[in-house]
Amino acid sequence: MMNSIRENIQIIRKTLSKEICLVAVSKTKPDNLLMEAYKADQRVFGENKVQELVGKYERLPKDIQWHMIGHLQRNKVKYIAPFIALIHGVDSQRLLKEINKRAAQNDRSIDVLLQIHIAKEESKFGFDQEEVNQLLTSEAFLSMKNVNVRGLMGMATFTENNDTITTEFMDLKSLFDTLKQTYFKQSSDFDILSMGMTNDYKIAQACGSNMLRIGSAIFGPRN
Repeated sequence: MMNSIRENIQIIRKTLSKEICLVAVSKTKPDNLLMEAYKADQRVFGENKVQELVGKYERLPKDIQWHMIGHLQRNKVKYIAPFIALIHGVDSQRLLKEINKRAAQNDRSIDVLLQIHIAKEESKFGFDQEEVNQLLTSEAFLSMKNVNVRGLMGMATFTENNDTITTEFMDLKSLFDTLKQTYFKQSSDFDILSMGMTNDYKIAQACGSNMLRIGSAIFGPRN
C-alpha cells in the first residue's frame, strides 16, 4: 500500500536538516493533492508552467509561496510578477531584465536564483562560470533595483553514477561560495543553493544544498 502525501512529507522531513527548504514540486498535480500537502503544513510549491501556476495561485490558499522552477519565457513573466515568491531558473541577462521591469510595474522586488549549467547534458539551461561573472559585474545588472539575487540553482546530470552527481553538486557549491565572497559579502540575502530532486536530494544535501525540489517522492510518480 502506498503512503499518503502527509506520510511522504513526514518521511522526507525526517531526513532533512532544519535549515533546508523543501519545495513540493506540484506540476501537473490536481488541486486536491496540493491541499493534502498543504494540510501536512507544506507551504512552498514549485510549478514549471506559467498558466498552471497562475490558475493554482488564484484557486488555492494565499499563504502558499509559489516558486517558478521551470524554464521561464520572457513574454510570460508579466503573469506571475504580481505574486511569485522565487524564480529558480534565471538563465540569461535578458530574462533578468524583464523580471526587473515587471517587478517595478508591480511595485515590488522579486527574488531570483541564477541557474548554472553543471550537467553533462546539453539540454539543460544556465549560465557558465564566466557568464555569471560577466553578468554580476555588468552595469545593466547593477542598475536593476527590482530583482534580488538570492543564490544559485542547478540540475545534475540524469545518471545512476553518484560520483558524477556529487562532482557536479560540489562544483556548484564551490561556485556559490566564491560568488558570495566576491560579490555578496556585505549581503545576507545571497543565501540559497537550490539543488537536488527526488532521485538525488540526499547527495545534494550532503554537498551543501539548502533548498530541495521534490515531486514524485511526495506526490507519487508522474502520470
